[in-house]
Amino acid sequence: MKVTIGGPLKLAFRPWVEGLENVPAEGAAILASNHLSFSDSFFLPAVLDRKVTFIAKAEYFTTPGVKGRMTAAFFKGVGQLPVDRSGARGAGEAAIKSGIEVLERGELFGIYPEGTRSPDGRLYRGKPGGLARVALATGAPVLPVAMIDTEKIQPPGKVMPKLMRPGIRIGKPLDFSRYQGMEHDRFVLRAVTDEVMYEIMKLSGQEYVDMYATAMKRQLSEAAKAEKEAEKAAKAALARAEKEQAEKEKARKAQAEKERAEKEQQTEQRRSEP
Repeated sequence: MKVTIGGPLKLAFRPWVEGLENVPAEGAAILASNHLSFSDSFFLPAVLDRKVTFIAKAEYFTTPGVKGRMTAAFFKGVGQLPVDRSGARGAGEAAIKSGIEVLERGELFGIYPEGTRSPDGRLYRGKPGGLARVALATGAPVLPVAMIDTEKIQPPGKVMPKLMRPGIRIGKPLDFSRYQGMEHDRFVLRAVTDEVMYEIMKLSGQEYVDMYATAMKRQLSEAAKAEKEAEKAAKAALARAEKEQAEKEKARKAQAEKERAEKEQQTEQRRSEP
């Protein structure tokens, strides 16, 4: 990753970084980042000397075809961990277990507390399960991370990236040892998560939205679906109106032709009378 992709990535995009001194040279730590783009998982490890292990959705490892095999080989090669997201609870437990194992080895563990990419560039409410539970179970410090402008490089649906400078801000480590042993208290989990998200917000300058990004994506999807259905209904209504108008015009012409024929017939009858 760092040799084949990291070097060319830094050369081409020249990402600027603040707070590198906050990343420990050794030992376990959690990098909790906002999530704007697929490329976040490339830019952040590229600017660090140490390896960062993220969890990745299992589909990246199981997609069939040549492209799927290449994707799987890449993610395996850079040490990313697959998590099956088919069951929400099972996926969460798998992510927590994977994160704890990485940290117990004294490595860096990367996680996106929002749980998914931001649909509109704003910062959404962090999910309390993964990040907080891993932090409290291991005692590892949490480093808030802000990715800047990565969503502008390759927005969803775009194949070719735009050459521009993204930014990365790494905040000072947060210590949650005061909550040690309370990883099953949902109020503590919420407090820890909110504190991390607040620090990310200060670093990124993003507008904060007090709802989950998954809920916003669902709303946007439903709105798009409703708009598409409304557009389809409008087109159908227009087609019906045009068809009715055409039928009326056809009937009008037929009536006019009938009346003309009747007049011609009457004229011929008058001419034939003695």
